[in-house]
Amino acid sequence: MANILAIAGSPSHPSRTYTLLEYSTKILQQEGFQTDILSVRDVPAEVLAYGRYDSPALEQPKALIEKADGIIIATPVYKAAYTGVLKAFLDLLPQRALSGKVVLPVATGGTLAHLLAIDYALKPVLSELKARFILGGVYAVDKQLQIQQDGSLQLDEEIDQRLKHALDEFAQSVKTVQPSVKELAHTK
Repeated sequence: MANILAIAGSPSHPSRTYTLLEYSTKILQQEGFQTDILSVRDVPAEVLAYGRYDSPALEQPKALIEKADGIIIATPVYKAAYTGVLKAFLDLLPQRALSGKVVLPVATGGTLAHLLAIDYALKPVLSELKARFILGGVYAVDKQLQIQQDGSLQLDEEIDQRLKHALDEFAQSVKTVQPSVKELAHTK
């Protein structure tokens, strides 16, 4: 069974971004994937702010990333870029942390004007962490995501279809890329 790690880059909770990740992981669980959600806001602020690479608080997040076959990285977009808390977290990861992982970036924002934040802000950092299987990503405008009274997420039909299509592509990529990566690792 493949492992999926969903990383929430929102500094607030609850958030549309986190709820969208929960929705996504439920879909992937129905496909037979083991899923975990990591919220970077749960990493102690002093670890992030002072760049404490060797902090024991990073052991579990690093272990989750290491065992993951696929990673979804979700962030709200502020000022045309992903969040500072997500950047601080990514900066603390080992240089090759995303090597061999299939990565699906997901972003939420208040306007379509920041649609390219995934391509121009987030993907270069993911590439720097040696992610080579980065999918196109999904960008959702806040008005397409409505959190209901019971905490559930109501998606506009268009974004629901795009997200499900992206998750299907992600699932298929994890199933095809991971066996190849693991086979290559055993031959070295």
